[in-house]
Amino acid sequence: MTKHFDAIIIGAGQAGPSLAGKLTGAGLTVAFVERKLFGGTCVNTGCMPTKTLVASAYAAHLARRAADFGVVLDGAVQVDMKKVSARAATVSYNARTGLETYLRGMNGCTVIEGHARFESPTTVRVGDELLTAPRIFINVGGRAIVPDFPGINDVSYLTNTSMLALDSLPDHLIVVGGSYIGLEFAQMYRRFGAAVTIVEKGSRLVAREDEDVSAAIHEILTREGITIRTNAECISLAPHEKGVSVGVNCSSGEPASVGSHVLLAVGRQPNTADLGLDKAGVATDARGYITVDDSLATNVPGIWAMGDCNGRGAFTHTAYNDFEIIAANLLNGEQRRVSDRILGYALYIDPPLGRVGLTEHEARATGKPLLIGRRPMTRVGRAVEKDETQGFMKIIVDAETRRILGASILGLSGDEAIHGILDIMNAKVPYDVLERAVPIHPTVSELIPTVLNDLRPIAE
Repeated sequence: MTKHFDAIIIGAGQAGPSLAGKLTGAGLTVAFVERKLFGGTCVNTGCMPTKTLVASAYAAHLARRAADFGVVLDGAVQVDMKKVSARAATVSYNARTGLETYLRGMNGCTVIEGHARFESPTTVRVGDELLTAPRIFINVGGRAIVPDFPGINDVSYLTNTSMLALDSLPDHLIVVGGSYIGLEFAQMYRRFGAAVTIVEKGSRLVAREDEDVSAAIHEILTREGITIRTNAECISLAPHEKGVSVGVNCSSGEPASVGSHVLLAVGRQPNTADLGLDKAGVATDARGYITVDDSLATNVPGIWAMGDCNGRGAFTHTAYNDFEIIAANLLNGEQRRVSDRILGYALYIDPPLGRVGLTEHEARATGKPLLIGRRPMTRVGRAVEKDETQGFMKIIVDAETRRILGASILGLSGDEAIHGILDIMNAKVPYDVLERAVPIHPTVSELIPTVLNDLRPIAE
């Protein structure tokens, strides 16, 4: 028997539940399909558990530095990894069950557990049930890429998902991948007490960032005792009596690193291969991401894609914004567009990197006359007071329009301070508005007007 609804939502990630709330609030009936864990990547294997681990790692790091602040602790700092792991699991569990309870109690929403597959542009099969609706929203997220490295099938390896199930301390963790996920796990496990090596194919860490940002992050991590191997052109894996040998073929150093555990953190891929998208006629790109237009509609009328599976953003906040765009356009008659989004994001090492807009490299490529302002965190009072002075601020401005094009804040509270710049960019006003603000002292944000006051023409 076929069940009819006004809308079907596939996947309970960040965008799906909020959209269900809006649609049912407008009087529509919704079938909500989830095949595994409510909450998607953020709640289960992403933001919430990893940032909980980051917090535990920071506590251990700060405890080891207690003497720097005149605090005396008796004995060595010990980390109970079972308690650390249980704390992260509890945070995820509470968020997941809360979300599921919310959906199941929503008037007009029918929750169906199982794997959804398209049978036509308006029909989805979940087990023995056929669901049909004139509007279908795909919110299936993504997962870690497992690259076809030589020897990959001969060793045990971890991804960000299986890493979260680890409740013991690796003797030596090798992280393959020098970008956001890899760096966060590398630093947290170093702070928990493991030896850590990062293996990166490229010439530097976080290659999407400017070279000065990459270099500063490299220094931050090496100061904590993390070994970094870049230019690893031919990565291979092999069993070893101590665990696993990772061949790196770097231009310098030993040809292999031996560790007890290896974490693969080389990118993500969308969960779209088993949805039956071909039966609905939904187009995807070469990597499997669902192709969407500026309103997040697919090439098939009545089908939209939200979150990580559409390739238009890889963050919880961009997924939520996808929901906002779709809901505003469908229910409020607005014409919101993805291209209007000013992207901000953060790297949650310690200190964190807050980023918004263009990098300096990208800004230079525009050919526009530019202004740039910089300030080391050693000249930020709040950072000095907390004895956390690594990093710097950098803001780039269009000299003609006087609007901020982008900024990097690598340092204490950089993930929070960046929002002042993000907000002024969204307001589409000249930087002078922020420069003339009177911020609170002592904060990190108070130095942003100072940086803007020190803008200079960028060197060619």
